[in-house]
Amino acid sequence: MLSFLLGLIRLIFFILYVSFFSFGFYLASFFWDKESTAKKAQSLRDFLIRITNRFLGIRTVVYGESPQIQGLIVANHRSYFDPIVIVSHIHAYPVGKKEVASWPLIGYLCKISGVIFVERECQDSRQKTCDTIKNTLNNGYSVINFPEGTTHVLPTTVDFNCGSFKTATQIKAAVIPVAIDYKEKSDAFVNDDTFIPHFLKCFGKLTTEIKITFFPPLYSEDAEYLLKTSKDMIDQELIRFREDWDKEN
Repeated sequence: MLSFLLGLIRLIFFILYVSFFSFGFYLASFFWDKESTAKKAQSLRDFLIRITNRFLGIRTVVYGESPQIQGLIVANHRSYFDPIVIVSHIHAYPVGKKEVASWPLIGYLCKISGVIFVERECQDSRQKTCDTIKNTLNNGYSVINFPEGTTHVLPTTVDFNCGSFKTATQIKAAVIPVAIDYKEKSDAFVNDDTFIPHFLKCFGKLTTEIKITFFPPLYSEDAEYLLKTSKDMIDQELIRFREDWDKEN
């Protein structure tokens, strides 16, 4: 019962403060040009993420150094919260599934802050996303992609899609692997989970413990090498995370 009440309080507060700042931003955007709106949207996103992480009891252990260069950031996928954790440490544009754009509040924030949406079942959408990733990287910004294309609770990653790695090789961009995991396996957003019940379950705990590792950039003209090397690095780190947590119990 106490965990449900804590989750409910956090959910209500989350809805209220995101609604307040989003509505204020929407009104103010009528007085800004497109470039100013985009920059201010990034600042709003970073501000809201800082509040969110504090209020939700997020406790993150970071390994490695946050990348100081722009590139394609490839990470394993556990939850809708993954890009929030990563973006709290670096400036980047996440790639997300198209359905998120229709989520109340969150969808609006994603759209104004530069999330690149993709409909994975549509070939045209995937190609358009690759073109957008290429343009974003060429313009000097990092992109976060989840090449598994789905969330799960398996101990290591499932097969990676090769598309974004090919895009990186075409413009000789750095590929930056990132491993992320949650101490509680039930924090993963999987199967038929829906946002509100999952939010109450995940953030009804006093703290949510997360580990994240930033690896050094990889460079190659071989997309398969980049894919395999990234996957192996992330898999080994996920195993280490779980072993460390198991030792604590």
